Amino acid sequence: MRKYIVKVNGSVYEVEVEELTAGESAIAAENAPKAAAPAEPPKPEKPEQPKEQAPAQPAQPVQSAPQGAKTITAPMPGSIISVAVKAGDSFRSGQVLLVLEAMKMENEIMAPHDGRVLSVNVNAGSSVNSGDVLLSYE
Repeated sequence: MRKYIVKVNGSVYEVEVEELTAGESAIAAENAPKAAAPAEPPKPEKPEQPKEQAPAQPAQPVQSAPQGAKTITAPMPGSIISVAVKAGDSFRSGQVLLVLEAMKMENEIMAPHDGRVLSVNVNAGSSVNSGDVLLSYE
């Protein structure tokens, strides 16, 4: 028989483990005493406090791009964390334009090439679906 010290949810238990053969294990399982519960429930070390989140701004309706404009669309559904450009801003290839959170990962939406923003169709906090127009540019 071996003794082990086991910690479960902050409570420490001393357990004894006996090695059984295959035939003995079925009989022992039926006759085994139930595990005793700790005298009092464990107290959390530090109570969790809810994280404060900025109120989400309502999503603007998805607008169509002006005639002849190029668009950048959402590659997957998620929430816009930040928008780094506004209408009229110029940008360079590879520059981060928006940050999209999807599945608890932040995805940087980068400019495919140089251009100038014609319109931004989302705000920080907006929810988007795959294929929604995020911004249009020329």
